[in-house]
Amino acid sequence: MNQKMITIIGPTASGKTSLAAHLAAALISKGTAAEILSGDSRQVYRGMDIGTGKDLDDYNVSLPGTNTMVSVPYHLIDIAEPGTKYNLFRYQQDFQTAYDEILSRGALPILCGGTGLYIEAVLKGYALSPVPQNEALRAELEGKSLEELTVMLDELKAKNGTSMHNTTDVDTAQRAIRAIEIEKYNLDNPQPQRLLPQHDSLVVGVSIDREVRREKISYRLRQRLDGGMVDEIRKLIDQGVKAEDLIYYGLEYKYVTEFVIGKLSFDEMFRTLEIAIHQFAKRQMTWFRGMERRGTRIHWIDVGMPIETKIDTILKLYEQYGG
Repeated sequence: MNQKMITIIGPTASGKTSLAAHLAAALISKGTAAEILSGDSRQVYRGMDIGTGKDLDDYNVSLPGTNTMVSVPYHLIDIAEPGTKYNLFRYQQDFQTAYDEILSRGALPILCGGTGLYIEAVLKGYALSPVPQNEALRAELEGKSLEELTVMLDELKAKNGTSMHNTTDVDTAQRAIRAIEIEKYNLDNPQPQRLLPQHDSLVVGVSIDREVRREKISYRLRQRLDGGMVDEIRKLIDQGVKAEDLIYYGLEYKYVTEFVIGKLSFDEMFRTLEIAIHQFAKRQMTWFRGMERRGTRIHWIDVGMPIETKIDTILKLYEQYGG
């Protein structure tokens, strides 16, 4: 049996990364080495820092009851070049490699993120085959709206009987076309499902009230814009990353890029992006509820609890879980 892992999930702006880092520090103070595995589909890209909310300073925390700082090791961040199309298949392989390395050091893996598809895929051990690009299909779909593509994707998912490609991440036409490409390939090329090892894990979710979440999202968006997110995207474009590739990533990179290239005014960008992030957080919660329906036990803790109480609660749950 695999060593038990701790998984911390939650919607954007719920503070899950900071919680995971403080939990790791608490474990380290008790003599248990701990390392964090990111479960975020956008933080894999180098140079895409502000828009993806990497907040790498969150991994530098003080040991409980001391002034001693510790840098908690993290993995699966900054492992792909901006402009490339990282995917679930690659994530599963990269996750397993990092996971095995953590265990080889005798450390406890803590998986933390908000990309429900990535999280569920590694917990359940689902493995996919790499799907080649279908240029004819892409040409056929070019010019269709996201709404039209979403209808097509839903029909393919129904035929395949799959819960893959939830709208959590399929938020641009390019991403929807890639999802259709994958579903079409799997429909035309049925094959026995291959399994990677399942990962025995305590799963903890950070619960946050909708209005509080909305306030945090809006505040954080203003912080990111004031903190240089526009300049970050201009720099990526200056380095040769195509605007359409940045738009592919959705959310901040879609709307801020459209502002940078003159497609949107600043006010239009802010307003539409703010709405898009609120909708994204709602879809994240929909995915997590779906995970529960599909058999994953999630222990929910309130975002408003003091950090020490959150950590004590998780450690008690982990002890009861058999960790």
